[in-house]
Parts: sequence; C-alpha cells; structure tokens
Amino acid sequence: MITNLINEKLICLNLQATTKEEVFVEMIDVLHQQGRVHDKAQFLADIHAREELGNTGFEDGVALPHAKSSAVVEPAVAIGISRSGIEYGAEDGLPSKLFFMIASPDGGANHHIEVLAELSSKLIEDGFIDAFMSAKTEQQALGLLLEKTETNQAAPAADKGLLIGVTGCPAGVAHTYLAAEALEKAAAELGYEIKVETNGSIGVKNCPTPEEIERAEAIIVSCDKQVDMARFAGKKLVKTGVKAPIKDGKGLINQALQADTYQASGDDAPAQTESKVSQARSDLYRYLMNGVSHMIPFVVTGGLLIALALALGGQPSEAGMAIPEGSMWQKVLDVGVVAFTLMIPILAGYIAYAIADRPALAPGLIGGWIANNGSFYGAEAGTGFIGAIIAGLLVGYFVKWIVSQNYHKFIQPLVPIMIAPITGSLFISSLFIFVIGAPIASLMDGLTAMLTSMSTGNVVLLGIVLGGMAGFDMGGPFNKVAFLFSVGMIASGQTQFMGAMACAIPVAPLGMGLATILGRKLNIFEESEVEAGKAASAMGLVGISEGAIPFAAQDPMSVIPANVLGSMVAAVMAFSFGITNSVAHGGPVVALLGAMNKPLMAIVCMIAGSLVTALVAISLKKMRQAKAQAALA
Repeated sequence: MITNLINEKLICLNLQATTKEEVFVEMIDVLHQQGRVHDKAQFLADIHAREELGNTGFEDGVALPHAKSSAVVEPAVAIGISRSGIEYGAEDGLPSKLFFMIASPDGGANHHIEVLAELSSKLIEDGFIDAFMSAKTEQQALGLLLEKTETNQAAPAADKGLLIGVTGCPAGVAHTYLAAEALEKAAAELGYEIKVETNGSIGVKNCPTPEEIERAEAIIVSCDKQVDMARFAGKKLVKTGVKAPIKDGKGLINQALQADTYQASGDDAPAQTESKVSQARSDLYRYLMNGVSHMIPFVVTGGLLIALALALGGQPSEAGMAIPEGSMWQKVLDVGVVAFTLMIPILAGYIAYAIADRPALAPGLIGGWIANNGSFYGAEAGTGFIGAIIAGLLVGYFVKWIVSQNYHKFIQPLVPIMIAPITGSLFISSLFIFVIGAPIASLMDGLTAMLTSMSTGNVVLLGIVLGGMAGFDMGGPFNKVAFLFSVGMIASGQTQFMGAMACAIPVAPLGMGLATILGRKLNIFEESEVEAGKAASAMGLVGISEGAIPFAAQDPMSVIPANVLGSMVAAVMAFSFGITNSVAHGGPVVALLGAMNKPLMAIVCMIAGSLVTALVAISLKKMRQAKAQAALA
C-alpha cells in the first residue's frame, strides 16, 4: 500500500532549499507536479498552521512537516534530502537533512494513515536513516522504504506483563503513530506486551478495555491533546508529551514502572507539547479552545435553523420578526432555539471539563445555564458567553481542588461521580445567584439609565455608545441593555434608536465571516473558524449577533475590539443618515422586508461596519501573531 503514497517521482535526493520555508515550497512543488496537491498556497498555509501547534523537527536530522488540507487531491508523501542541512528548529539543535512531507486529504479516505504507521516503523529502525541518506538514486531510496525488515535475533518473550500506552498529537497525523510505534518496539525489547491507543486524525483507535487497564503493569500517556485520564486511576502512570517515547521509549517505560499510583486529581489536561511555540500557548488558551470547539456545532445548528426560519417564514411586526404560530417554520425555529439555548452551557461545561475532566462537566454545564439566565439573579438578561467563560474557569479550578484532596478509600470512588459534581454545582450556582448576580442587575439598571439620559443628546455620541454595547458581548448584558432600550423607544415613537441598533446588530457576525474570507491566505484562522465564519455570515444576514461568539471566545483580545469598532461605525452612520426601524429586530433581512425607512442606506451602514470589523480583526490578529513569534525568536 505504501507504493500508492510514495513513488520515485516524489523523492528528491538533492533539495536546493537553504531555509525551512524554501523546503516547504520546493517539496510542495513536487507534490503539485505529481497531481497530489491542486492549490499550493492553501497547502502551504495548512503546513504553517500545523507548525504553529508544534515544530515537526525530530532528532537525528529528520523532519516530518505534514497537514490535513482541502488542497490535497490524493494522499501522498514527498521525500527530500538536504545534503548541507537546514535550520529547522529541531530540539537537538542540529540541522535537519531528511524531510518527509505528508499530504493528507481533509475529510477523505483514511487508508494513508495505515501507511504512515508503516513509515513510522521504518524511521525508528536502527541504521535506516543513515542508509537512506546514502542512497545514490531515487530507485534505491524507494527500495529501502519497501524493503521488509528481517529480525536477526528473536525478541524477548512478552512474559513480563501488559503495558498500556496512549499517544496523540494536535494534528493527529505523524507524531501520534511514530510515538505508538516507538512504544511498541521498546516494550517488545523489554519483554512486555503492550496495547497503544492512538488519538489520531481518524479518531481513537485500539482503545484498551477496563479489564486490560485493570491487569496493566503501568500506563504511559504520551499525548499533546485531551484524553480521558480518570479511567487510569489507581495504576502506575507517567504522563509526557508525544515526542518523549520517540526519543527514549525504553526509558519512558522504565519510568512508568517506577511511577507512583495515579490519583484522579483533576489535573488531566493534555501534556504540553515540547516545542517553544506550543509552550507559549497557555493553559487558559487550551481550556477556552476546548469549550469553543464543542460549542461551534450548537452555534452553527441553532443559528442556521433560526436564520432559515426567519428568512423564509418571518414577517415584520411591531414585536419584531414574527413567524405564524403553528406553522412549519415555527417548529424549525423552536429546534434552533433549543440548540442556541444549549450553546452557552456547553461552552462553560467543556471549559470546566478541560481543567478537571468529567467531575467538572455537570457543574460546568449548570453554571453556564445559570450564567446565561438572568432570572436566577434578578437581571433582565444573562451574562452571555463572558459569564460562561467565567463560570467554566471557576468550576474547573474549584473541582480540580476538590478532587485533589486526600479522601478515605471508601469515599474516594464517590468523589468523581457525586461529591465533586454536587459541590461544584452548589458552588457556582451560589456564586452567581448571591454574589455575581446583584452587581450584574445593578449594572444593567445603570446602563439603561445612562442611555435614557443620553437619548436627547448628541446622536454621534449615542451611536458610539449604542454600537459599542451591541458589539461588545453579542447577547450578553451590554448587548441586551442597548437592545431593550431601543425597543422601548419604539413605543414612544422614536424609531431612530432601533434603526441604529438594527444596523449594528449584524456587524459582528458579518464582519467575522468576512474576516475569515479576507484572512484565509494569512494563516490567522484555524479551519474550524473558517467553517464557523460561513455560519456566522448566514446568521448576520438575519440579525443573529451570536454567530460571532466562537471567534470572541477563542481570541477576545482581537475580536471584541474589532466588533465594537465596526458596530460603532454602523450605528453612527445610521443616526447620521436618519435611518429608522419600527420592529424589534436587526440585520439585512429587516431592511429587505420593508421595516426600515431607508433600506439601501441601512445595508450600506451594515456593510461599512462589517468591513471595519473584518479589517481590524485581521490587523490585530496579525499583530498579536507577529508579537508572539518575535518573543519566541
């Protein structure tokens, strides 16, 4: 099967490149010439995105740049040799000379992963790298890859017991299977049977059963991503990054055999990757990303169903966009509302889960629900995604502390399933209801009073305030106060306030959707963000500002200022043009359905605000990216 991915024309024994970037470009050219990649720029961007997760340079002069990409037509491995060596950032500080560039299709068949496992076994063979570097022709190099390994001496009998391994890297392509192969080889040489679970791009494979875990002598978790650690409680365990077994598999196994018994302390976040770039990514970022990644399907599902119902079945009314009661579109709307209602608790729950594993999941979900429902603490609106992030972090660290305490052996089994979830739920609910809730309610009252006092003043200043509040938290207290104030002004015949809000409401989702399009080639958005951008654009068209929440939760320092500035621009322009809106809703759909007095000018305001948001977001992301890279240089 390996011949389907590697052939003589994909091997270059004399790379001309002198830098890491030139290596990427030259090897991508090889893949493109052989029809394996149709978009060189896109695949290069995806290679860079993988490098940001962790340097793919190994010791002994080997590097494995790789990526799953929509630019890949057919899976392939390009191989290149630099005779002089390239400064690649390998951990041993030595130049890299042998490069395997793995091109994996995004969403295609996964048979290439099996071939990758076969390649992994070659790379850790004694003498293989030196022999390959000495190859004189492409045919000779390919022959070395296809050559079957002959074992000169019998391996020790696997009679010392069973070991369990777990491997996984962020991309789930190369390191995952190299580490698994290294553990299997080391275990065989030491006389142990081993079962290695791989958390790769094709999912979790070879998962050990509870019975196998029970009889295992030790557990080796070499992972740079979240895995279920609670199942290993009571076993000898060592936890490292994914590169550790590739460096010294035997040493790692011996370390595990001497390790202390693992307790479910809640400190179950994935091991940090060992590269400088990954070390710069804080625990907080990983926790937020875990919540965001689980929230995105709810945002997309709920947002698109609501958008579909409003666009096709909605009618403007004094109370806002209305769908006829009992109609099919009302049912579609109801399903979308369920998904939308769940997205904030999901964000909080999985942030907590990333910090303290399963014991924190239930209280995290409960805390997120309470944070998003102002009725628990006497406020007209909940705290939105900002409150959910706070709830998730507080619950996670609290539960982590609870499970880390020393309990009697009869009580210990109850900690993760009863004690931690109950105490965590009581902790976060009490905190929001009795401590955080009152200031939030007071804040909303104060903001409403401020807007009322400003309503007769300078419209430009009011547009700045209204727009800024609309773009700040996308459904949170600031957004809701501005919205409810504008709705209240409709009743008094002053519809210009709702006109400004209607133009500001869609700016955040439309702007971030536009940013993912404009910034796609700049390597500043992850693939999940690009997909979320498509859904955000659709939500923005029907005035659903929550479509921008995944972006703000993932990178608030870049996204929130961009949303605020864009929304301000849209609101100020709307006031300046005298745009009015007689229904309690916003977005282009309201203008097109005739609820606004100047529909074309309203859409111009929305476009201008969205463009400002997109450009500011891209600029801030690039600045933060450049600053982080300079700090690591």
